[in-house]
Amino acid sequence: MTAAAAGALFVVALALALAVVHRPLGDYMYRVYTSGRHLRVERAFYRLAGIAPDSGQAWASYARSVLAFSMVSVLFLYGLQRVQDYLVLSLGHDAVPPDTAWNTAISFVTNTNWQAYSGESTMGHLVQMAGLAVQNFVSAAVGMAVAIALLRGLARSRTDDLGNFWVDLVRGGVRILLPIAFVAALVLIAGGAVQNLHGGQTVTTPAGGAQTIVGGPVASQEAIKELGTNGGGFFNANSAHPFENPTAWTNWVEIFLLLVIAFSLPRTFGRMVGDRRQGYAIVAVMGVLAVLSAAAVQLAELSHRSTVPTAVGAALEGKEVRFGVPDSSVFAAATTLTSTGSVDSSHDSFTSLGGGVLMVNMMLGEVAPGGVGSGLYGILVLAVLTVFLAGLMVGRTPEYLGKKIGNREIKLAAMSFLATPALVLAGTAVTMAIPAGQQAMLNTGAHGLSEVLYAFTSAANNNGSAFAGLSANTPWFNTALGLAMAFGRFLPAVFVLALAGSLARQQPVPVSAGTLPTHRPQFAGMLAGVTIILVALTFLPMLALAPLAEGIG
Repeated sequence: MTAAAAGALFVVALALALAVVHRPLGDYMYRVYTSGRHLRVERAFYRLAGIAPDSGQAWASYARSVLAFSMVSVLFLYGLQRVQDYLVLSLGHDAVPPDTAWNTAISFVTNTNWQAYSGESTMGHLVQMAGLAVQNFVSAAVGMAVAIALLRGLARSRTDDLGNFWVDLVRGGVRILLPIAFVAALVLIAGGAVQNLHGGQTVTTPAGGAQTIVGGPVASQEAIKELGTNGGGFFNANSAHPFENPTAWTNWVEIFLLLVIAFSLPRTFGRMVGDRRQGYAIVAVMGVLAVLSAAAVQLAELSHRSTVPTAVGAALEGKEVRFGVPDSSVFAAATTLTSTGSVDSSHDSFTSLGGGVLMVNMMLGEVAPGGVGSGLYGILVLAVLTVFLAGLMVGRTPEYLGKKIGNREIKLAAMSFLATPALVLAGTAVTMAIPAGQQAMLNTGAHGLSEVLYAFTSAANNNGSAFAGLSANTPWFNTALGLAMAFGRFLPAVFVLALAGSLARQQPVPVSAGTLPTHRPQFAGMLAGVTIILVALTFLPMLALAPLAEGIG
């Protein structure tokens, strides 16, 4: 079997598995977020925290809860890292430096998981488990909660009630993420992933040298890292490390995990708004964009025009021979199409055009399918913009799911979309203009610009994968990328919640002959086109100076 055929079979198997799970998981999440019954463990938490679970929140109160919970999480994780040397299971590691601790705390709380450090030589087991792994759960649950609040805004009318953030947070973690991650961890352990509390073990290498290998609770963190579209690796090599990702079939499982919830949430959307066809339209757009991306990355990597790849017959630099070029390309496409950031190969070693596609994946806003929750509310913002543009074309007041898209709604949708590009372009421009940014670049020219552009694209879109080739563990990058991650996560989320509140207060508009059907292929095509065109208009000049210039050269 040729490499291209193997890659195609890998993608087809993934697509079939996701299609099988789409309906039952989507329906289950719908029941989780609409059930009036609280589990016993949930009621115990509500009593302990003093929460009234049956009381609703307006959008401003919901947003304050999101921001307050995230701020406390940042402070807790920062403090945990700063006192690491006093904790049990620290493995002898010192306290994490202030700028690295700040960057890491922001990174994991925002579901970005950008890592400016080497995991096995920086973090002890307790910080990995009680700090990073816990944030993998709750940051993913926060994204899902914001998405559900937007769905309630679309489904409800003449109310300020978007639900209760604390209930949505707890249910997302306890009923969805925790049980699936538990099963996934057992599967990974069966595949050879490590799960223990061992410190460093000195072993003799085949060449006769000595090497220290660290164990740890790896499989449990790997499962939620992929499922919650987090991406932070237990080891510096991330999912290229055999303790995290031992075999080709565990590689397939990890890709499935990072896609499964995001691809199932459109089904939840269809159920909540009372029209399953709306969910099918959204997931169709996600699927088409994902397939196009995976095909483009594989084509760029398998065609390998450069001198060295042509000589050896494949673009194998920076890729794991256990997985090969096709599977590594699919992993790279999936991780940049979601807000995962997990890698099983070095994206810096991809061909210039292949690396360019990975950047475009993130620049799309990671909506195909995007992160858990964030991908769904991101593409629904784009759907609002699409409806508005379609309304301008026919001279009709735009409507989406019976809600008018007026002046306030379009401003909130536009600000939600524009927040991330503004952070990416401004951060890249400032970094390229100052000595602190230039000195961190190990490469110059178009490739050096690509590395900086990738870093800010990854941070502001809350992806977390790195292009490498960039000394990003510096005070400037730790501070600047930390700010990009924070604003890239919370500005769009607040605008989305304000949009949800505005939509929830409206009285639905009856469907008429002039209403644009938003469940048909015509609208799905328009939505995909608007997504691509907006990204092209926003980022094409910078892409032309970076990966495109390098590829043409």
